[in-house]
Amino acid sequence: MDNCRQNAEIEFIDMLTGIHILLSYKCIYECDHCFVYSSPSAEGTFTYKQICDVLDEAKKIGTIEWIYFEGGEPFLYYPLLIDGIKKAHEYGFKIGIVTNAYYAETVEEAERWLRPLCEFNVQDLSVSDDNFHNDGDKNSPAKNALQAAKKLGLSTGSIAIEEPKVICSTSGRKKGEPVVGGDVLFKGRAVEKLAGDFPRIDWKEFDECPYEDLISPGRVHVDSYGNVHLCQGISMGNMWETPLSKLVKNYNYLNNPICKAIAEGGPAKMAVDLKVELEKGYIDACHLCFEVRKKVIEKYPDILAPKQVYGIE
Repeated sequence: MDNCRQNAEIEFIDMLTGIHILLSYKCIYECDHCFVYSSPSAEGTFTYKQICDVLDEAKKIGTIEWIYFEGGEPFLYYPLLIDGIKKAHEYGFKIGIVTNAYYAETVEEAERWLRPLCEFNVQDLSVSDDNFHNDGDKNSPAKNALQAAKKLGLSTGSIAIEEPKVICSTSGRKKGEPVVGGDVLFKGRAVEKLAGDFPRIDWKEFDECPYEDLISPGRVHVDSYGNVHLCQGISMGNMWETPLSKLVKNYNYLNNPICKAIAEGGPAKMAVDLKVELEKGYIDACHLCFEVRKKVIEKYPDILAPKQVYGIE
């Protein structure tokens, strides 16, 4: 067991190349599919000092290549965002930003907001461009921002989340069996707003996590409360209590009962290990995982944090 833990730790340090700073949970939108329950009233915004602390720790880790700024909506705190990317640039990190481009009322206005990003060599601008944000508007702020970014020579791409829909599976399960398609993951607000009457699958089938590597993840998200997310709402620890570089060095999924169960047998094993009473079926692995975690959040407050990403005030 000791050798396994040592190997897991070494592998983790080698694999961690990205830190995503959740600059704020606040957003002008309150999208039904949002993982972290962002909204105009959501709290939790970084200070400049906190950003600098994250970047200092990222440098100490030694394997970090990318720093992303996202949210919520990072452009709501534009001066803070610019100061943050300037500092990250000084440290030599590659920089990415995720935005819904609410500010891009015209292409010209978008250029005005995005031009400073060129100075600090922002290498990835990801723009949310889907019906959750723009209702299919061909002249949407997202389209304006993408056009402006192209004119400025910024590397950019769109994030388009399809609304969930019932399809017939032709692989994996029985041919013709109804499943839910689209890009929505049923965690966060999507469970509350979008689950509806979609077909459910026996919970025992969700014996792996198809999206996150909790043994040796390639990136983590950090919020202003200090939570270091391995997945939204699953924290390896709090960097305001223990420095991020130390959390990373000491991380071992075997010591985290949530991560251990999911890594070894998916959300189904987590439900069994934590003795959670379940409904018969769930839409996808995220749906089961989210519901199980929410039921045990009071037992693991340091791991399942912050409560607001579970829709709990």
